[in-house]
Amino acid sequence: MKKRVCVIGAGPSGITAAKNLLDEGLEVTVYDYGEEVGGNWVFSEKVGHSSVFETTHIISSRTLSQYDDYPMPEDYPDYPSHRHLAAYFQSYAQAFNLYPHIQFNTLVKHCVRDQEGKWQVTTERNGSMHTETFDALAVCNGHHWQPRMPEYPGNFEGDFIHSHAVKRFSAFAGKRVLVIGGGNSACDVAVESSRVAASVDMSWRRGYWIAPKFMMGKPADVFSTKIHWLPRKIWQKLSAISLYIRNGKNTDYGLPNPDGPLGSHHPTINEDLFFTIRHGKIKPRADIQSLDGKKVHFKDGSVGEYDVIVACTGYVIAHPFFEKQFIDYAEGEVPLWLRMIHPTIDNLYFIGLFQPLGCIWPGAELQSKIMARELAGLWHRPDNVAALIEKELRHPDFKQIDTPRHTITVDYHRFRKRLLKQLPTNYIRHAIASHPSPTA
Repeated sequence: MKKRVCVIGAGPSGITAAKNLLDEGLEVTVYDYGEEVGGNWVFSEKVGHSSVFETTHIISSRTLSQYDDYPMPEDYPDYPSHRHLAAYFQSYAQAFNLYPHIQFNTLVKHCVRDQEGKWQVTTERNGSMHTETFDALAVCNGHHWQPRMPEYPGNFEGDFIHSHAVKRFSAFAGKRVLVIGGGNSACDVAVESSRVAASVDMSWRRGYWIAPKFMMGKPADVFSTKIHWLPRKIWQKLSAISLYIRNGKNTDYGLPNPDGPLGSHHPTINEDLFFTIRHGKIKPRADIQSLDGKKVHFKDGSVGEYDVIVACTGYVIAHPFFEKQFIDYAEGEVPLWLRMIHPTIDNLYFIGLFQPLGCIWPGAELQSKIMARELAGLWHRPDNVAALIEKELRHPDFKQIDTPRHTITVDYHRFRKRLLKQLPTNYIRHAIASHPSPTA
């Protein structure tokens, strides 16, 4: 009798989980709250699960962002837009006949193990509740959907929103905008809103590494791959020197310099921030001290007045379908081996619950292959999983600053190697030749 596997989410991680489970002859049911394959990459005007803006392009290059089993079309740009990516994921689902296994508009409400160790999964659809029993559970609900909002003394009388609620930048036309943060979303919001807003200020609590999308005519991550074989400190130093030659110091633009080496926090990939600042379209600000009506007091003693504050302050890792006393990774370390395997529960997998300095999906694909092979009896986890988890936690790929945003970081290349060690040589199946290519 085939094992039944529940997959939560039909985003990039969920669909590759489903595809690889089906490859091994398992029975698969995918539940997704949305209406189409693609997760965050399905643009919608509604404030909900999707996190992309109207102008969003991926920040890792096409070459290092595609599934091994289904490369992106060669006519895709180096950095595809959300429209390209949605089409790519939907084509992947069509090519591998995943749609019959997906139940859309379905919210997973509760997951609990019964006395036999099977999963009782309760879902809600159109107001009706339903419970199914599964032999294994693959959690692929992503970690960029529950906003993390900052708190400051005082009250703000304008609009105080998270970047998750930003869809079209025309909403900022003629308004005075303050953007909090220096990550990828923050820089995108600041640059794009500066085209239409009356003014845009940007508040940083700390310094960030700002990297371009291209180096020597190549996508920056492809260029970085050429020197990634070097010892980490040398690689970090050479990368930092190349960024200095290209950009100078952050302080040249009125921004704080990074307070750690490259890799100590997630780098921000943005071509436009520095020249937009020097064009006078974005004004750097210090960290926020307090709020007072429409005024914001900054820690350097300055004051600004705004109509809108956009908090680009990241997301909470959330699994609301689990009881918090069972699993809660919202704060602190995330104790999973290979960022996927629980220390004691052998039929629970987390696919895509990591943040590489690169793209998530290729790693999620390899995780899915390991999961599928274990459920098919073709791979066996080691006996010392708890010890391996402790080793990973004590020896991360990068020593990063202690914030909730940096609990699941991995290095793209090193993490990929660790996953491939668990798979047979040449196990990757290149299926593009026998399947239709996505259309933009």
